[in-house]
Amino acid sequence: MARKVPDMYEYKNREKVGLEGNVLKESSKPKKKPENPHEKHRQRLRESFLNNGLETFQDHNILELLLFYSIPVKDTNEIAHNLIYRFGSLSEVLDADYEELCKVEGVGERSALLIKLMPQLFRMYEKDKLNKTEVHLNSSELVAKYAAKHFVGLTEEKLYLLCLDSNCKKLSFDLISEGTINATMINNRKITECAILSKAASVILIHNHPSGITAPSKADINATIAMANVLESVGIKLNDHIIIGHGDEYFSFRKSDKWKHIF
Repeated sequence: MARKVPDMYEYKNREKVGLEGNVLKESSKPKKKPENPHEKHRQRLRESFLNNGLETFQDHNILELLLFYSIPVKDTNEIAHNLIYRFGSLSEVLDADYEELCKVEGVGERSALLIKLMPQLFRMYEKDKLNKTEVHLNSSELVAKYAAKHFVGLTEEKLYLLCLDSNCKKLSFDLISEGTINATMINNRKITECAILSKAASVILIHNHPSGITAPSKADINATIAMANVLESVGIKLNDHIIIGHGDEYFSFRKSDKWKHIF
């Protein structure tokens, strides 16, 4: 019997089936992950940080770099500008309330959480470094510089007690109380107990004013006088009461002509 020769219609059908088969095979392959169109810019910014640190960065560039790690694909430059425009500066962005950060266009819960993590991370880093070194604090300047690291990023007042031996070596640095944005309670009994347990020769009271205004309030003055008298009754000297403001600003009762007589 003669072999049947397929007509052109059959050839076309086979070709079509073959093509469809290839298409089907192609479609079964996993899709390639789309490239991030901003990756080259991100890489340049990362390299700039690794080579030069943050000294050459503007505020929005620092935020832009930070936001890379909460916003994986989207352009973070505009979001960083939105944050600076809304709050005014890098420090004010980092100090902003979580809820307020979430209201900024482009900032989600993850980004707001990352931003709020930063000031507390700085504070824990500095405290950890301080705890690993032997500290001698024989001047108001040194005490203020040491203590300021414990107040970074705080929006409420906190009161600490610094206990010293007879050579002004730090024995302990204890949180006594914390309050609202402009007030904290001075607990005379707790302060006295901490000082006695630390076997302190002298102590210094230190608290912050989140407003940045370091001038003592009437309550600060009255509490200092009362505490000096209480400690004197148990043989412990109150060396100073220091109020921490913003940056390097502080107020020392001992250095004040008006209040140094307390000590």
